[in-house]
Amino acid sequence: MPGGERLYRDLREVLVPGAGVEDTGAALSGVIAPVVAHDALRLVVMNPSLGVGATALGFWHGYGPDLGHELMTIAARGANYPQLARLARQSVPVLVADRRFRASAYDRLLARYGVGEELCLVLRDGRGVWGLLGLLRADDGRPFDIDDRHRIADVGPPLIAAVRGYVTTGPIAPPGLGLPPGMLVVDAEGKVAAMTPQARQRQAMMAQQQGAPDWLIEYCYASLSFEAREHARDPRRRYARVCTPSIVHGEWTAIEAQPLGDDGDVAIIIQRATGELLVPAFCDWYGITTREQQVVRHLQDGTAPKQIARLLDLSVHTVNDHLRAIFRKTGAGGRDELMAALTA
Repeated sequence: MPGGERLYRDLREVLVPGAGVEDTGAALSGVIAPVVAHDALRLVVMNPSLGVGATALGFWHGYGPDLGHELMTIAARGANYPQLARLARQSVPVLVADRRFRASAYDRLLARYGVGEELCLVLRDGRGVWGLLGLLRADDGRPFDIDDRHRIADVGPPLIAAVRGYVTTGPIAPPGLGLPPGMLVVDAEGKVAAMTPQARQRQAMMAQQQGAPDWLIEYCYASLSFEAREHARDPRRRYARVCTPSIVHGEWTAIEAQPLGDDGDVAIIIQRATGELLVPAFCDWYGITTREQQVVRHLQDGTAPKQIARLLDLSVHTVNDHLRAIFRKTGAGGRDELMAALTA
């Protein structure tokens, strides 16, 4: 992270467990403003292993509930996912929604709310796409220039590192909420049509833990319902699942969506994430390598290190090195604590 150590420390300092979505967004904005001046900020975060799609957590500042709600309506229908995936493949993953060229519904929406331009940076590294940082300038503000684009690109690595540190700062095996799974139904318009008491309790916990506004929670549900319908039409599309870190809900939480029929209704299940629902996202956040993840999966099956060595064609010494690296990265005191985190 050459030249980004100070920025990383400043970002990490304002990512405080327990702080609300909007308060944290304002603090992040204050850190990034000296790098690239802006009037509003949004940071949406994804699990790289799950692909580009619905987000695991996010922070917003200055967009306002009306603009946020309308952004939800457009983004929840997946309008920005293909563009985001294309942008992530560029050598410099930065895009400016230019005030001079309002080509899409998204651009025209920004114009209606007095937004001049939005500067977007895809957060990516060798694991994949971690999310999107968006900065707004008002219609009467200075346009983003080429220097702004280069400076914001340099924010990517320290911001990814800071968010990862924020997510993994707590205990590897939090005690959990002890809540049963909940279910809700989202209709074809992206609105919640029904919700079990258990889902309502989990939603209330989400709002309390993160200070998440109603429109942001609705956006998450609507995004997943769109993805579920798209996956049903084309199984090659991303499966509709997010895994939110324990720092968001008090426990690692899996949220999955499945169509109920042909009328557009989608069922969304919210439950504690364990096992296969948890491992890919867990390994993303803790920086566990592909080979180390193979070791973790064998540990889940109760396989001893000597057997793991045979199965992976490795020496026992190498397997033990992988285990030590996993324990170091996660802070686990040993195999039992690691398995408790993944299977409790």
